[in-house]
Amino acid sequence: MRIIIFLLAIITVTILFGCKSSNTGTVEISNHTQSVEGEAEILHSWNGDYPVVQLNLLPENQREQAVGFISDAKIFESLWKAFKPGEEVPEIDFEANLVLFACNTQFYNRISIGKVNLKDGVAEVLAMETMSAIPIEDKVGMSLVMVSRTGIKSVRTPYGLVSIYD
Repeated sequence: MRIIIFLLAIITVTILFGCKSSNTGTVEISNHTQSVEGEAEILHSWNGDYPVVQLNLLPENQREQAVGFISDAKIFESLWKAFKPGEEVPEIDFEANLVLFACNTQFYNRISIGKVNLKDGVAEVLAMETMSAIPIEDKVGMSLVMVSRTGIKSVRTPYGLVSIYD
């Protein structure tokens, strides 16, 4: 019972502090690119289960990571067909937008991206997930969000920054 109360307290604190808006609303123009500070607006989001055998459809240098991005329509289409079979692939203008993802890497948990912070051209994905000790076998929890590319140069992952231009 103490463990459940402790976990609920952690989740509550995470929600209270993790979802607090920090959007400064500042836009700086330099070298013909916009630098946006604050919170990137989530234009659309999708959550669900993703088959482990299809993780190879993620961008090659991001397959083992809990956080990453998709900047290519063909990669997104393949990933979508595995993620939401039978559903129409959303039309995304990848010149203007980017799809960020978060997925389980150790245990199966429901996961949801709640916020994307942007500072100095670095997008940082803030996601919440349930806590379990269920081993990953045939599926992982995955969350996708579409955000504007404006001001984003790289995405912070647990292994460091990944440039969106590579």
